[in-house]
Amino acid sequence: MTRRGRFADLGFRGLSRSHAALLTLSRWRLGAAVGGMPIVELRTTGRRTGRPRTVVLSAPVVDAERVVLVASRGGDDRDPAWYHNLIANPSVELTVQRVTRPMTARAADAGERAELWPKVVSAYRGYAAYQRRTTREIPLVICEPRD
Repeated sequence: MTRRGRFADLGFRGLSRSHAALLTLSRWRLGAAVGGMPIVELRTTGRRTGRPRTVVLSAPVVDAERVVLVASRGGDDRDPAWYHNLIANPSVELTVQRVTRPMTARAADAGERAELWPKVVSAYRGYAAYQRRTTREIPLVICEPRD
C-alpha cells in the first residue's frame, strides 16, 4: 500500500469515528444528514478478527424497507473494509435516526445497480466523479430487514 493509501485509510477512519462521536454526543441531533442524505451507522463483523466494526456512512437511497449504501471509498481503487466484511458476513445492524435494525446486506446485481445508480448520483453528484476516478465498478450495497 502506498503512503497516500495509508494516510487515506487513517483519514477515513478518523472521520468516521469523529462523526460517530458527534452523533452519540448529540443523540443524533447533529450530523444525522449530510447533503440531504441520511447518515447511518453500519455495524459489521470483521472478516478476519470476528470483532464488531462500526462505520458511519451516507445513504443516498432509503425507502420503507431497504437502505442502499455506496462502497465508493472516495473513488479509491480499493473497496472499503466494511464492504469486504459484509460480503463475508451479510448479517449487519444499521442505525438510522437512533433506530437500530438487524439487516442483511448484499451487493446489488448488475440489473439492480443499473436501476439504482441514477438515483445514487441524483442524491449526490460526487458519486459520479468517484466512479470516473477509479477503474473498478463501485459496488452498491442493498440492506434489507433480516427475517
